[in-house]
Amino acid sequence: MVVEDDADLRGVLLRGLREEGFEATGVGTGAQLLASFGAEQPGVLIVDIGLPDADGRDVCQALRAQGVRTPVLFLSARDALTDRVTSFSAGGDDYVTKPFAFAELVARLHALLRRAGETGVVSSGALRLDPMAHAAFVGDAKIPLTPTEFRLLAKLISVPGQAVRRRELVQTGWPLGARVRDNTLDAYVARLRRKLAPHESAPRIVTVHGVGYAIE
Repeated sequence: MVVEDDADLRGVLLRGLREEGFEATGVGTGAQLLASFGAEQPGVLIVDIGLPDADGRDVCQALRAQGVRTPVLFLSARDALTDRVTSFSAGGDDYVTKPFAFAELVARLHALLRRAGETGVVSSGALRLDPMAHAAFVGDAKIPLTPTEFRLLAKLISVPGQAVRRRELVQTGWPLGARVRDNTLDAYVARLRRKLAPHESAPRIVTVHGVGYAIE
């Protein structure tokens, strides 16, 4: 599936991929991508970072938080190191800058498909994330989140029950090179805990001493 808001580029990609033997479909927004994930999931995703309704990296994190393990290849005109690093931290598997050679894109897609493992969905309890609203929902209750809170929570939910190291959370929450104090992460986790606490069915963030945090 191609997630690209430029209709001309999306059309070129779809035609080329179909000529290469892929069963290719396309959408233009992050909301359409999230809505399209049902019983049948694509084998690989090509996601533009600059979507009109959300950052493609936030959409990827929302999918990872839902247990989606589909390989994601990011497309972007941005070639800064920070953009690449944050894309991988968000759950991306590959990164291609525009303009690009179509033959290389196809080769990268085949490599991702070869490396792809199981794509089964894991439970994240009653909590779901909406990257367009930058919010979490427990049932019908909306929990507003800042962009940093969203990224941290999505990272924790992507591996429920597993400890995420402090360094990895800092890399996810803040861009490469940002100055982050030792207690900044703890302060953000405390804020997330306060926001989740009123909702009985929401998972809880626990401290894994000497390692980092986990969500259960």
